[in-house]
Amino acid sequence: MIPQWYRTLDIQGRGTFWTAFAGFVLNALAIQLYPLLLPTIAAVWRLDAFEAGAIASITLIASTAGGWIAGALSDRWGRVRVLQATILLFAAATLMCAVSRDAVQLTIARALQGAAFGGEWAVGIVLVAEAAAPAMRGRMVGAAQSAWAVGWALAAGGAFAVVSFHDPVSSWRAAFSLAAVLALGVLLLRHRFPAPPAAKHDEPPAIWRDLFARRHAYATFRGALLAIGLHSGYWALATWLPTLLRFGAATDPGEAGRRLAVLIGGSFLGYFGGSWLSDHLGRRKALLGFAVTAALFVPVYFAVPHAKALAVVLGLPLGFLATGMFSASGPVLAELYPTALRGSGQGFCYNLGRGVAGVATGFIGAGVVKIGLAPMLTVFVTGAYGLVALAALLLHETRGRSLAGDGS
Repeated sequence: MIPQWYRTLDIQGRGTFWTAFAGFVLNALAIQLYPLLLPTIAAVWRLDAFEAGAIASITLIASTAGGWIAGALSDRWGRVRVLQATILLFAAATLMCAVSRDAVQLTIARALQGAAFGGEWAVGIVLVAEAAAPAMRGRMVGAAQSAWAVGWALAAGGAFAVVSFHDPVSSWRAAFSLAAVLALGVLLLRHRFPAPPAAKHDEPPAIWRDLFARRHAYATFRGALLAIGLHSGYWALATWLPTLLRFGAATDPGEAGRRLAVLIGGSFLGYFGGSWLSDHLGRRKALLGFAVTAALFVPVYFAVPHAKALAVVLGLPLGFLATGMFSASGPVLAELYPTALRGSGQGFCYNLGRGVAGVATGFIGAGVVKIGLAPMLTVFVTGAYGLVALAALLLHETRGRSLAGDGS
């Protein structure tokens, strides 16, 4: 059955959706390969937990700069032109990951990859929001964001294949190379579709400091607080949970992979559940409900020994809650700003959150030695979702707001 939001789109709108979806799939595939292969790469290059976490952190920190720059440039030079540039950079950086010979080279490659990833996501999600009808924006943005779960699943399958081979180093290099080639295919596809009408405006280009002017400062504060909580909770789980499942479960890689598959399945459902709730209940209620439930659920999840079968089942709601919040937040960040400032505003807030999460992810690696991975994740992720709940309380309801006009 074809969803109603999809039936309302013209050819241009559908092209915008599918090119964004394909790009997000490849973003997730390439970005998530590292944390999934972290035990293998750490063993090959003899990295300790802090060094391994630092490589993950630099990717997220660099994505902050990439998102800020690409978002601001998209307001001045156009969404499609900037999006194409970020896709090209992402393909080149992913290929650099494939040919890296040591941890330093991989760190540089992952930094460039993060910058491109941050820029592509910031511009791509704005394009999707601008192509959607106001009443169905949450569902369309959520469907586009579900591409992350698809790419995560592909990365998990690729990681399982890598550790199954006798030469895992050559295998993970091949996985990154394939992702780079596929990214070039997305670039060719994106070239066929122009920007949606809502992305075009006759207003003079906004300047970056307008985000902090009296008219928009409070919106920027709320959006940034929301993004910091979302990303800090998600990236702590996405970076370190595969390692916990692999070693905490004391099982073979195949069993850990099956447990991760349940988590990813819950994540995929969460994107659709969160988007549906944000359109029907409103952005604030959906975000608050997800955040409070997740903050209460995370300690329960980590209290269950990961050698128990119950831990597998609990992965489904954990994944659902973690990504359901993202579906509700995507439309909110687009709806906070007028067209002339939307790329800059959403790019700043979303990627500031990811950058803070990157720094925090590195500190988790350092804290593991002192208190252990499960307790560290419990405290950190619960606190992060508390920030999401606070941001939801501060937000004004934006459901149904038109993006063709001022939008502020």
